[in-house]
Amino acid sequence: MIRSIATIFLLGLSAGGLAATSLTAGEAGDAVFAERGPWSVSDEGLNWSMHVEGPDMAGFLPVEAGSVILHEFTDPTDNKPALQLTEKTDNRTRKIGPFPISGGDPVLTFFLEQTTRDIAKLTGGSPFYIRNRIKEALFESGKITQDDDNRTASFQPLRDDPNASQMNGFETLTLTFVLGEDPKAPIRELLARTEGDQPGYINRMVLQ
Repeated sequence: MIRSIATIFLLGLSAGGLAATSLTAGEAGDAVFAERGPWSVSDEGLNWSMHVEGPDMAGFLPVEAGSVILHEFTDPTDNKPALQLTEKTDNRTRKIGPFPISGGDPVLTFFLEQTTRDIAKLTGGSPFYIRNRIKEALFESGKITQDDDNRTASFQPLRDDPNASQMNGFETLTLTFVLGEDPKAPIRELLARTEGDQPGYINRMVLQ
């Protein structure tokens, strides 16, 4: 099993009081990183579709019609319940975990780390640098809009980056998260998208 991403983006932000039209720095991030544990997952698990596209470059793996399933299992190291992700893409299936039942959001962790790795591959940049810029944006900026039963949190982590000229179009990156009214509910949609044709990057996960 892959364990390395399990601790990278589990920032442990708690949900605070949210106002749809008046936000202070960090409140959009609080909504995205709301405490969703302890998780209660059915036998079938929770299934997100996954689609990734971008330029044809060595090392970048597009995904036409993949999926990420969050399910509960018994961790053989301690015989206690834990969470695990199963990623299925066009050319591979892998299990990622374990994650604690009462920890952060494994799907959010997976999405952010995949986006970071893709940007690093497509720009030749440092994944550590890109990861830190994304963390800063999630902590310190962003906005929330309200539409019927959904709240949407969005961030532009590289827009004002001092190295924007070297980002090969990723300075236009927007991270978007569609959230339900219940802060403990799974995130309905996770989207990373650049503007324009270059680099034409999309990483989209939708709860089924």
